[in-house]
Amino acid sequence: MQDKRKTMIVTGASQGIGAGVTKALIKRGYNVVANSRKITESEFAPPGFAPASPGFAPTDRLVLVDGNIGEASTAAKIAATAMSTFGSIDGVVNNAGIFFSKRFTDYTVHDFELLSETNLQGYIYITQLAVKQMLAQKSGGSVTAITTALVEHPIAGVNASVPMITKGGLEAITRSLAMEYAKDGIRFNAVAPGIVDTPMHANDPHEFLKSLSPMGLISDVDDIVEAIVYLTEARHVTGEVLHVDAGAHNGKW
Repeated sequence: MQDKRKTMIVTGASQGIGAGVTKALIKRGYNVVANSRKITESEFAPPGFAPASPGFAPTDRLVLVDGNIGEASTAAKIAATAMSTFGSIDGVVNNAGIFFSKRFTDYTVHDFELLSETNLQGYIYITQLAVKQMLAQKSGGSVTAITTALVEHPIAGVNASVPMITKGGLEAITRSLAMEYAKDGIRFNAVAPGIVDTPMHANDPHEFLKSLSPMGLISDVDDIVEAIVYLTEARHVTGEVLHVDAGAHNGKW
């Protein structure tokens, strides 16, 4: 556990992995600024509550900020809220992301724009602002991206070439930034899940999902959250892509 309360930003925080990591960080003593498009309508807000301001705080350790993370104005609002409410930015969990599967020739320009907006621009905008503040604080920090085991190990029948441009890009920028800011004590890592039991897979048959795992298992949200928390607090780990995929990145099964 930490001695001094630090402030984390979590994107895509309204459900699934994002909601899980928000709860885990609060439990471990962090302040959290949580974002999604409509996070003030999520489980973190009191039922029926309609906040008058964009930075609604349901507790003294959690602030909710609505908005599309793929827009620079949303990132600015999140960073400003973190500073005005808690006075620091010490880490970011870039969890917001979208994914959809098609044959390569069926992806459209609009599809690519949607994927790039959330997965890439969403990472860049908030991470730039966070890093600027971390440099000013001179106390280091942590930035974690969420990618996928499919970047390194495509699966026949799971056609995801264009989304992998974005997810592979996140792994590349993670390694580049880890070197760029190593001497400033700002660490950059990624978690690469396999199949996870989240709302994204609510309508997919479980037996099919299990077949995509060498261990025949579907990870649950807590498995991924534990990896994110580890990387957030692992002082000497940077430039790492941690696979939590039951071995899927390891080869054929």
